[in-house]
Amino acid sequence: MTEKYIAPTFGSEAFHCPHCGTYAHQSWYGIKTVPHLKTIENLSASFCARCKRHAIWYGDKMIYPAFSIAPLPVEDMPEDVKEDFIEARNIVNNSPRAAAALLRLALQKLMIYLGVKGRDLNEDIANLVKKGLPEKIQKALDAVRVIGNHAVHPGKIDLKDDTQTAIVLFELLNMIVEVMITQPQKVDEIYNKIPNSTKEAIKKRNGKI
Repeated sequence: MTEKYIAPTFGSEAFHCPHCGTYAHQSWYGIKTVPHLKTIENLSASFCARCKRHAIWYGDKMIYPAFSIAPLPVEDMPEDVKEDFIEARNIVNNSPRAAAALLRLALQKLMIYLGVKGRDLNEDIANLVKKGLPEKIQKALDAVRVIGNHAVHPGKIDLKDDTQTAIVLFELLNMIVEVMITQPQKVDEIYNKIPNSTKEAIKKRNGKI
C-alpha cells in the first residue's frame, strides 16, 4: 500500500509539503511587517524541514502555494478514471461537494475494470460481493457511492464545507484500485516466474485438472 497522504493543515507539526510532496516536519512563524516588525494579524508561515521552503497561511487557509489538499491518484488507476480523479482533486479546495460527485463518476467508470457493467453502482457492488469481494472493499465502494450520490442530490449528508470527508473519498478510491488492480497484478507477476511443471502440480493439488 502507498504511504497515507497527510494534507497540509494549519498548526500541524508534520504533513505532506505542498512544494516537495514529502511528509516532513513543519515549523511555524508569525509574519511581521518591515521595518516595524509588528506581527500581521491572521498571517503566518509554515517551513518545511525537507525542502526548506515556506507556505503562507491566512487564518487556517493556505494561500501560497496554490495546491490541492487531495492525494494524487495511484499509478495503476485506469486513465479515464484518473481524469475524473484529477478533475475532482483540482476543485476539492473550493467545492468538496462537487469533488465527491466527480469521484462517484470515477468509481462508476472503475467498475468496468473490476469486471462488472458500470451502469448501476449498487447492482455492480452487489455482483462483486457475490464473487467474493472483501468486506473492507465493499464498504469503501459503498462509501464513495452513497456520499457521492448525496453530493448530487439533497440528503442527510451535507458536503458543502466538509473537506475532510471528501479527502477520505480520494483515499478510498486509491485503496480500491490498489487492492483490486495493483495487488493482483503483483501476485500474477511473481506467480508467472514459477516453472510450468510446478504450476501444473499446483493445479493438480487444487483439483483443477
